[in-house]
Amino acid sequence: MRFQDGSRRDEPEINLIPFIDILLVILIFLVLTTTYSRFTELQVTLPNADSQTLQPRPREIVVAIAADGRVVIDRQPLAERSVAEIARRLAQAAAGGSGESVVIISADASASHQSVIDVLDAARRAGLPRLTFAAQGNPVPAAR
Repeated sequence: MRFQDGSRRDEPEINLIPFIDILLVILIFLVLTTTYSRFTELQVTLPNADSQTLQPRPREIVVAIAADGRVVIDRQPLAERSVAEIARRLAQAAAGGSGESVVIISADASASHQSVIDVLDAARRAGLPRLTFAAQGNPVPAAR
């Protein structure tokens, strides 16, 4: 029994046009419903500053130490290099200012370590705990 007639049977094929139409509809739907992430800004409330209450600047006592060990306090050279004399002059210079004074040590690069230690010891004896060292920055080389 043969139920087939003599004609050849067509092979099944996939029709792509309806498939493309469905994909385009899905693509449009996804584009319209997608939420894009937005960068949110952080809301910061800054504190207010009262510019009328300025802090007083401390008195600066500049101590220069030369390469040969000479000591100059506030542009006045010392005749004697002893720790006691340096402490006495530092105490005099600090008494002229109000509040705590800051001792700025500006030592020559060739100055001996002992002369710098003497000034540090004299500042301690004079009751001046706030010390800082002055330094010269290296020049930045020019760009080529």
